Amino acid sequence: MTNEIITVLANLALTLSFIVAVIFGIAQVRAAARDRHERLTLETLRNFQTREFCEIALYVSGHDMPQTRDEMLALPLNEQAMLFQLGQQMEGLGLLVAERLISTDLVDKTLGSFVTNSWEKYEPLFTDIRVNQPDPFLGEYFQWLAELIDDRMKNSPRQPFYKNTKVNH
Repeated sequence: MTNEIITVLANLALTLSFIVAVIFGIAQVRAAARDRHERLTLETLRNFQTREFCEIALYVSGHDMPQTRDEMLALPLNEQAMLFQLGQQMEGLGLLVAERLISTDLVDKTLGSFVTNSWEKYEPLFTDIRVNQPDPFLGEYFQWLAELIDDRMKNSPRQPFYKNTKVNH
């Protein structure tokens, strides 16, 4: 063999090795993204299945919300904390959806109208704080998520799972 043939074969081997490495790297990145998405999905589900979340959700659902920051500050500290915590959880959930770390479908299937109903209760308070604090960004992802879910429910509502699935025994 001449040096030219050896050089061509070596370059061909290097090129093939590079292509295999790129394909393997792409597969690894995709698998890692899928794993991250699954992990965040499971973590999100766990966060909304705690007793603490249920207590806060029931509190917000069953009580009149303060309309202003001053009215909120007049509440007992534990009630202020519950209102703040749910607002933060909804804001975080909206951020996860906006950044495409979890799917809108997950939120729709797990919380659905609770998100929109909660936003309706929070909106006067958050609007007051946005204007008078001023904190123009307060609850922006919560609001966005609620509007997104509301739009989906009005314009393309999903069918209940039990209506789409046939049980095969």
